[in-house]
Amino acid sequence: MSHPRRVVVIGAGLSGLIAARDLVSHGFDVTVLDKGRGVGGRLATRRIGSPTTAVIDHGAQFFTVRSPDFAREVDAWTEAGVVREWCRGFGDDDGHPRYVGVDGMTSIAKHLARGLDVRTNSLVFAIKRGDASPWNVVLDDATVLPAQAVVVTCPLPQTYSLLVSAELEIPQALLSSEYDRTLALLAVLDRPATIGRHGGWQNPNATFSWIGDNHAKGISSVPAVTFHASPQWSLDHWDDDHDQAHAALRHAAAEFIPDCTIVTSEFKRWRFATPTSIWPEPCHVVTIESAHGPGVIALAGDAFAGPKIEGAALSGAAAAERVRAELATN
Repeated sequence: MSHPRRVVVIGAGLSGLIAARDLVSHGFDVTVLDKGRGVGGRLATRRIGSPTTAVIDHGAQFFTVRSPDFAREVDAWTEAGVVREWCRGFGDDDGHPRYVGVDGMTSIAKHLARGLDVRTNSLVFAIKRGDASPWNVVLDDATVLPAQAVVVTCPLPQTYSLLVSAELEIPQALLSSEYDRTLALLAVLDRPATIGRHGGWQNPNATFSWIGDNHAKGISSVPAVTFHASPQWSLDHWDDDHDQAHAALRHAAAEFIPDCTIVTSEFKRWRFATPTSIWPEPCHVVTIESAHGPGVIALAGDAFAGPKIEGAALSGAAAAERVRAELATN
């Protein structure tokens, strides 16, 4: 086989980047593909406005640490100056630090991507069995990347479409997993707002399940607030016209910023925001035998180890470990 230790990782979010870094550190030739313009996935930070720019986290807002393995990872990020503690709760102090990226959540992904072969604006069309390698990863522009292993970290419904041509037995319950949707309003204000304690407000049963003050968080010098509509509100209004849904969120947001004026705002849709059920294992791996050696497919992401930053990181690490073990065994 011409590429005996070649791995393609699909998705440059946290799971994919964690898996890629682990595999590179063990000598694998790894390429990371992502259809977006940048890395991070839900570690997403926007810059809005001119001449002064507001910095707004519009995907994941913060993360906590519960496991020793993730604690070691976060300690390294902290030492590198990539993350810092925001607070320890948005109501009563529960003792669990909430961490944020120092320049927005996407700074974590940018840190992890350094030194990796990451190719953005690369839309994967299919994963197929190859003639000269166990797998061919086919892009929408007909580019073909041969691989011995493929780590897939995109949402599971998208994963299903990629694996149709791979001739694999994947549990149907896994590939049919459901996700909550999120409609988001990113609002730049004329003055600082007062949003909950420490700049965060949560209520899963309200119109907004999360409101985050990026100025109070310390990532934006300009007053700017992220509003995440609840899963139910987002579902109810998912098919609304773009301008109509944008206006509805601005109207609902006014209650929380009564002394402020929205200078400018953007409206975002997250189709696969949060998995509604979690697979009991941290990743799912299938290995085939081919004329060119073993071929491994590893599925990972926040639908496996938990719909949080920590779960995504642990799932990516588990997928890399399984890929290494499967190829070493075979």
